[in-house]
Amino acid sequence: MLLEGRRLLVTGALNTRSIAYAAAALAQQQGAEVVLTGFGRGLRITRRLAATMDPPCDVLECDVTRPEQLTAVADELHRRWGRLDGVLHAVAYAPADALGGNFLDTSWADAGTSLHVSVYSFAAFGRHFGPLLAAAGGGSLVGLDFDAGQAWPGYDWMGVAKAGLESCCRYLAHALGPQGTRVNLVAAGPLRTVAATSIPGFDLFESTWADRAPLGWDVQDASAVARTVCALWSDWLPAVTGEVLHVDGGAHAVAAGVGAPVVAGATR
Repeated sequence: MLLEGRRLLVTGALNTRSIAYAAAALAQQQGAEVVLTGFGRGLRITRRLAATMDPPCDVLECDVTRPEQLTAVADELHRRWGRLDGVLHAVAYAPADALGGNFLDTSWADAGTSLHVSVYSFAAFGRHFGPLLAAAGGGSLVGLDFDAGQAWPGYDWMGVAKAGLESCCRYLAHALGPQGTRVNLVAAGPLRTVAATSIPGFDLFESTWADRAPLGWDVQDASAVARTVCALWSDWLPAVTGEVLHVDGGAHAVAAGVGAPVVAGATR
């Protein structure tokens, strides 16, 4: 029971294929109490999903771009629990015009939306939930990332946002470290979630991972990512903060396909 007695807030659970759902369900199996968040049209979907969990869990409304809703969630969790042991920031969004090869023509309005939802909200989590994490002795704030070390065709402003998220993680780790809070990102390989399949050219990500990941990669299986999130919520990584943990079968470390033929006599 890695997370026995832990109280966790999980955003971004929309269906059973989402990383957030996999992490929340595994956390429950490991003894944690979980509250989910949702907003807009997705709120009803998240509530239905929460009712199927074991045990069923509550859902709080939270649009991460609205400070008053973040405040309301923090107030409710303070009333209910008085503390938070862990938070999962599984929120990212880019308008259609900010994806799909439209990089140079994307308006500031659409680029700004991408950065607000996908980057600034992570810092907002630190501001609003930091006191609750401090009340638990520090706790752990975890965000979801995707390899931001290179440009991906069609990923465009979401790629810029993910690079910003990694920088934000480091600054949050610095800001919240004195209260004992650890802040980390999990850079997952491509998974067939609702968010991922809305990205133009997602099939390219799949084929790249199939070719490059030394350990292999299953785009249908979020369990490895969920386990890493739960490990970060636990006490097992007490000195890890400001880090980006790649859970991608090793693809980020390999420049070419692992199955590429070796040419005899080749020189470097």
